Amino acid sequence: MPAPIRLRELIRTIRTARTQAEEREMIQKECAAIRSSFREEDNTYRCRNVAKLLYMHMLGYPAHFGQLECLKLIASQKFTDKRIGYLGAMLLLDERQDVHLLMTNCIKNDLNHSTQYVQGVALCTLGCMGSAEMCRDLAGEVEKLLKTSNSYLRKKAALCAVHVIRKVPELMEMFLPATKNLLNEKNHGVLHTSVVLLTEMCERSPDMLAHFRKLVPQLVRILKNLIMSGYSPEHDVSGISDPFLQVRILRLLRILGKGDDDSSEAMNDILAQVATNTETSKNVGNAILYETVLTIMDIKSESGLRVLAINILGRFLLNNDKNIRYVALTSLLKTVQTDHNAVQRHRSTIVDCLKDLDVSIKRRAMELSFALVNGNNVRGMMKELLHFLDMCDPEFKADCASGIFLAAEKYAPSKRWHIDTIMKVLTTAGSYVRDDSVPNLIQLITNSVEMHSYTVQRLYKAVLDDISQQPLVQVASWCMGEYGDLLVSGQCEEEEPIHVTEDEVLDVLEGVLVSNLSSPITRGYALTAIMKLSTRFSSVNRIKRVVSIYGSSIDVELQQRAVEYNALFKKYDHMRSALLERMPIMEKTTTNGPTEILHTNGEAEPSVRDSKHPPNIPQPSSQANDLLDLLGGNDVVPVIQTELPTKPASSGGELLDLLGDLSLSGVPAPAAPISVSQPTFLLDGISSQPLFNDVAGAIPPMTAYNKNGLKIDFTFERSNSNPNVSVITIHASNLTEVDMADFVFQAAVPKTFQLQLLSPSSNVVPGLNKGTVTQVIKVLNPQKQQLRMRIKLTYTHKGSSVQDLAEVNNFPTQSWQ
Repeated sequence: MPAPIRLRELIRTIRTARTQAEEREMIQKECAAIRSSFREEDNTYRCRNVAKLLYMHMLGYPAHFGQLECLKLIASQKFTDKRIGYLGAMLLLDERQDVHLLMTNCIKNDLNHSTQYVQGVALCTLGCMGSAEMCRDLAGEVEKLLKTSNSYLRKKAALCAVHVIRKVPELMEMFLPATKNLLNEKNHGVLHTSVVLLTEMCERSPDMLAHFRKLVPQLVRILKNLIMSGYSPEHDVSGISDPFLQVRILRLLRILGKGDDDSSEAMNDILAQVATNTETSKNVGNAILYETVLTIMDIKSESGLRVLAINILGRFLLNNDKNIRYVALTSLLKTVQTDHNAVQRHRSTIVDCLKDLDVSIKRRAMELSFALVNGNNVRGMMKELLHFLDMCDPEFKADCASGIFLAAEKYAPSKRWHIDTIMKVLTTAGSYVRDDSVPNLIQLITNSVEMHSYTVQRLYKAVLDDISQQPLVQVASWCMGEYGDLLVSGQCEEEEPIHVTEDEVLDVLEGVLVSNLSSPITRGYALTAIMKLSTRFSSVNRIKRVVSIYGSSIDVELQQRAVEYNALFKKYDHMRSALLERMPIMEKTTTNGPTEILHTNGEAEPSVRDSKHPPNIPQPSSQANDLLDLLGGNDVVPVIQTELPTKPASSGGELLDLLGDLSLSGVPAPAAPISVSQPTFLLDGISSQPLFNDVAGAIPPMTAYNKNGLKIDFTFERSNSNPNVSVITIHASNLTEVDMADFVFQAAVPKTFQLQLLSPSSNVVPGLNKGTVTQVIKVLNPQKQQLRMRIKLTYTHKGSSVQDLAEVNNFPTQSWQ
């Protein structure tokens, strides 16, 4: 068989391929030749073939068939074979494949080899892809090499120890004695790897962190020697002595000094020296300064040192390198809360970054600018940010507008300034203002009673100029509806009043209604505003005509509003002035996030259950008796089906009547009648306290039924009025494509329980999981026995009637105890 081509020739051949297909053909041909050579156990050229295979693997082609050949090379006595074999093992093997365990013994032998280079490649391989099992088996050899006098092996052993600790953290203490001595080494390579090992140990173990804090003076001394040492060609990078080691030491000092006063005190001086003596003209010096700043900010450093760190970041903002400017802005954003005054000194430089061409820098500068706003600089900062809002790209406008709204609300020096700022945002940001901003602005305007005339006049002028900005038009429409009488009366004291007639105001709102630029929501605002003006203006007949026109609108929302408003004019005209009177001052609640508005309309807030369950759906009259057959025994109680009440229920008496009047004729073993003297049942006392206890989160939900695309989930709550009552809410969902109609859920329990089944929210379960049908079951369990239930499901699906029974016995313990 001819000798295979060399790796260099293969590379040259592959590079001549003009298409991907041609390259694949060359690779496949060479892979076939390599496979043939492997089958023939060709020891002469195995190393060359594996090297070519690794090159093809790096190009993205499969090379798994060379894994065992790598193991054969590792077992070879020749260093050239071992080197390629270990390289192949690192590239082709990992701990997910059992093959890697076969080389554990070879690595152990090579770690004890007489040649340092063989020991070195074995350490590299173990440190790269060693599994937890391999690390446990070979940790002793690694620890032994950490104590050797050979610096070449010690640095490799230290890095290998890092990998061992990551895989098997409990072996950390094995390396503790050897690690202490590594910092006495003069070789920079060993020092570097020892600092990496110390960092790993401190990050993974609080005990190690406390133990190694005593090494802070030694680390400070090493760092000082690096700064003060003269030119060393072996370690010099752009005029700085071993910047990689300096960065690693600074990172370790940051970990050791965090939260510890003594350690922080010991490193304050050296950090000040590094910050003042490091050359900033090259990127190497900037890297060291950045690590120094991070260390100063993380430890308990002196205030002067923190100011020095922020000044370094301020100098970074003037750097021509965009990456350095971005890093500086990000770091300042993290420190602005703790060192606000120091960051404020660089406000002008930060604001200048808003004009940067790089979008990442602009976004960071915008976020930092908002963080710098306070009561003293709000006017100047808002001026700059409004200019930025006017000039910035569309992707910034929504965030910038929201930030200005929040800052203006928090730091506004006066009501008029606040209104003017918001008007500027609405006219500048246009439709980029977020939807939640409109109700927030309406709330602000409502609460600024003395500014109503000024605000409605400014908004009226703005809408005359431009009705394309939807948030602006929505706020303006609302204000004209609420305060149109103030606009017409010309009572503005803040600026010269304008003379506006009622017809001109209505013309503007009608123009919004017919404009192609108006969204459906904006039209809704305009129609409601026109309706409100019917109690403020004398042009009632014109308003009636406009409202009646939209009673046949193709927009359902607009049509519904118009029909309701028409009804107000006709049937309920005596109520119109009371319903459309001016909105009171809106209350607001402060949450962890932005201020939220509580929209109140005078109605009582519905309970959680009321919101889930619309009016009752009529059920089959025989349902109560049919349920008695579900369990097939004499220990069954009937289901109590609620009806629509004829009068408000002030107590549980009506429910007791319902239980007493239930006809149980034909029942094999009827339940004992419930007397009034027994403990109150289910709904008793609902008027005096909330119905449900807020412990739902403590009872896990469960899936009671999942078959033929129908899924029934149970969620649980406890009744406040009676702790023996469990409230179960069923959630029926449909995973099929077709709706399930005529859905009926029935349930029965043993005679030691009492059960009441309320009406469902619907009798149609929507397909494709687009909605759920909910229904409430109340179970009285006075003896706290384990809950059992049999359910019966009836529905129509794809034209055919479906009926199914199921038994539910796996209720959570918390639901019945």
